[in-house]
Amino acid sequence: MDDTTAARLPALATFRRSTGACRWEGVDEHAYKEEGSAPFRAITRRVLFGDPRLSCELRYFEVAPGGYSTLERHEHVHGVMILRGAGTCLVGDEVRAVAEHDLVSIPPMAWHQFRAAPDAPLGFLCMVDIARDRPRLPTEAELAALRRDPAIAAFLDGG
Repeated sequence: MDDTTAARLPALATFRRSTGACRWEGVDEHAYKEEGSAPFRAITRRVLFGDPRLSCELRYFEVAPGGYSTLERHEHVHGVMILRGAGTCLVGDEVRAVAEHDLVSIPPMAWHQFRAAPDAPLGFLCMVDIARDRPRLPTEAELAALRRDPAIAAFLDGG
């Protein structure tokens, strides 16, 4: 980015105070995705840092108790830090319990999904490239292949 482009970008607030419970002044809550675009339940998204001068975007997602993100994969990587609550996640062929301050790396083209525990929300920070490819949902054949692993099948069934 050249200096002229940078000069046209809006000024960002230097500080945004926490208003408690993973909320911040001047940070709007958005729908996770467009309804009907992919299967998910009870999840919201907030962009904490998304300035084009950064080559990454830091987002906060919050999954309500019993909710989950979309099962998807894509070419870009994620860096995730669990900030609040507990749940489980699938990355590739591994299902793991996650809790506050755990770190999760999601490599390119790895199937991944986050699920909140039934009795508490799951909040996590997610860092991704600001320019990234669109998520890909599993085909019926890919989903059947994932379900051959009993641990993944139980995870996908909410167990």
